[in-house]
Amino acid sequence: MSDRVRMTMHSDEIIRLEGVHKTYSLGDDVTVHALRGVDLTISAGDYVAIMGPSGSGKSTLLNLLGCLDRPSTGKYFLGGEDVSKMDDDTLSEVRGRRIGFIFQSYNLIAQLTVIENIQVPLLYQGKDIRQYHDRCVQLAELVGLGDRLHHRPNQLSGGQQQRVAIARSLINDPLMILADEPTGNLDSKTGQEVLELIDRLNKDGKTIVLVTHDDRVASRAHRVIHMKDGVIDRQVTLKHRKNSTAN
Repeated sequence: MSDRVRMTMHSDEIIRLEGVHKTYSLGDDVTVHALRGVDLTISAGDYVAIMGPSGSGKSTLLNLLGCLDRPSTGKYFLGGEDVSKMDDDTLSEVRGRRIGFIFQSYNLIAQLTVIENIQVPLLYQGKDIRQYHDRCVQLAELVGLGDRLHHRPNQLSGGQQQRVAIARSLINDPLMILADEPTGNLDSKTGQEVLELIDRLNKDGKTIVLVTHDDRVASRAHRVIHMKDGVIDRQVTLKHRKNSTAN
């Protein structure tokens, strides 16, 4: 077994953080301790919400889970691989293959159509998009946009744009979906529809890690993690996850 695989990990664990610290140097001997020894496990099929005030370490934790940054010390295992010490190219490859992102601002490419935006992660992975055409269409239909395949973002409502982002996040069949304030730019009704779609993905077996400041959004999760001063202040289990297939 590779030394990048932790033999003591449980078979359904897809995330394990061990003693993770993250510090930033601001110069003039000023150091910010953003994370101060975080331990965390997330299992396949789980639905976790992360909450916390500004400066709590929530955003830093999000960046680490999304492989957008690395711990200063400690270890991060994603699907059994220790990604803590990977170089930029390897980390980028793992990020594209194993994590689907849903952002508050959608992050769609304005010049591309719905189906082309869904295809973008395939291009980053060097895949032949022609082989995935049917899957892209199926994902567009899954999020209710089967009749909007050739529309561009400026021809869509905010809710429709977020649905494109959700379909895009699924194209590489990732280990987990990481959603950062996914309803932050949506009205209440549209936000509810997007959350119901995310709920359905989780019921179908997808692992969801969602960052939010809204208690109503967090209440949909199985577990809520509250960050404070760079540590996990407390965790609250809201509901036990149902048996589901691993991602």
